[in-house]
Amino acid sequence: MDKAPGVNLSMMGMWVMGAVADEQIHDALCAAAQTPSPTPAHANASRELAWWRDEAQGSLFRPSTAVAGEWQAGDDAFRLSDFLDTCRDDSDQVEALRDALMDHFPTEGEGLFIATARKASPFSALAYALGPDAVIRLPGWLGDFLLKSDEVRAALPAAEEALALDGARRRQAVERIHAWMTGLGDAPDHDADGLLDGPLRVLRHAARTGQGAAGHVRWY
Repeated sequence: MDKAPGVNLSMMGMWVMGAVADEQIHDALCAAAQTPSPTPAHANASRELAWWRDEAQGSLFRPSTAVAGEWQAGDDAFRLSDFLDTCRDDSDQVEALRDALMDHFPTEGEGLFIATARKASPFSALAYALGPDAVIRLPGWLGDFLLKSDEVRAALPAAEEALALDGARRRQAVERIHAWMTGLGDAPDHDADGLLDGPLRVLRHAARTGQGAAGHVRWY
């Protein structure tokens, strides 16, 4: 099965979110000596977003001829994957901030969400499922965000609108997540419902408990 160029076959994609107290956010920023930028520079971001909007209604995958129930990626799926990965800021300072924040994440419960996939980015799978207009309503920039408690409350309505899917919209999103996870990744047993529900659960928990929240797209 074809996989995305440049993705090491042993790599694991992760999207992790956690509720974090405002004081802990301050401590992490100080420890990493970093001021977060919510929109890392991308030379062609506007062009690629415009292209994605044009392609968003169509499928970027075709049913696999080798494995029943799985999918094969077309060239446009590779293009979208490369765009989403390239938008990620992987500088040493930002990686240090991610590490410092994750040290403050809860180890379990409603304030923690972790999605992993072999050879694929869970956030990118969700982005494909939701489409560009919904994705840009999520906090931060394409899966990476850092919000203090008041910012969580302000961001929650837009996140609810983007993620609280039901009926045909949810069924289509689940199918698209599965296409991404099998067409670009090697994760046929992924939890598509968890990927849709987990981020909103963390944000709701943070808002309810008066905490901030952070999310990180990572590769291991």
